Amino acid sequence: MSHHWGYGKHNGPENWHKDFPIAKGERQSPIDIDSKAANYDPSLKPLHISYQQAASRRIINNGHSFNVEFDDSQNKAVLEGGPLTGPYRLIQFHFHWGSSDGLGSEHTVDKKRFPAELHLVHWNTRYGDFGKAVQHTDGLAVLGIFLKIGGAKPDLQKVIDVLDSIKTKGQSADFPNFDPRGLLPESLDYWTYPGSLTTPPLLECVTWIVLKEPISVSSEQILKFRNLHFNKEGDPDEVMVDNWRPVQPLKNRQIKASFQ
Repeated sequence: MSHHWGYGKHNGPENWHKDFPIAKGERQSPIDIDSKAANYDPSLKPLHISYQQAASRRIINNGHSFNVEFDDSQNKAVLEGGPLTGPYRLIQFHFHWGSSDGLGSEHTVDKKRFPAELHLVHWNTRYGDFGKAVQHTDGLAVLGIFLKIGGAKPDLQKVIDVLDSIKTKGQSADFPNFDPRGLLPESLDYWTYPGSLTTPPLLECVTWIVLKEPISVSSEQILKFRNLHFNKEGDPDEVMVDNWRPVQPLKNRQIKASFQ
């Protein structure tokens, strides 16, 4: 059953619980990361990100964001280490952003929101495919990276240069040979906690790994995100902005930090 959810007044996050009751569950995302309350855990391993052979395939406007999709049929692009017990394969990445530079990330740090947030989505190879993985509490690992305004990010520009061809919902373009390593910050220090997808169906299957260090992008680059549309071609124009879910209650969860 397909539900028409979005980020508007009538179908936005405050209404999602009507179709997806898990929206009020025990481990919903995103959350506010209270850096003082996060516990340093010396048993957390460093992250190992092997994206050298990541095979990007296409970029698509799905009406909520845009996804860069990868060939996940083999262990080509893998996230390991950290809080994870085995390899997780990269399947796609996408962004969440605001209508202005002061608003746009999903997670906040000490109540501070960043202009945008990048999510690199990986699934646990133990389960064989993405569809099966999301049915398990340790099925997905999402690497969250904050974007701040500064100098332009050359690697991000390769993505931005294609956005004009996927302006409306359902439009896609071939997008081979993109190396996601260019979107990572220098430091891989992170916070981690058990959470959920931040979009319906909001399944509680995600180990979140949120990097402490943001990447720098230019105002002009973020502005190009805001030229995309939620609507299909020919429908009334709805500019794609503020496609983020507000922070959810932490409840009984603990945020762990890989650094002191």
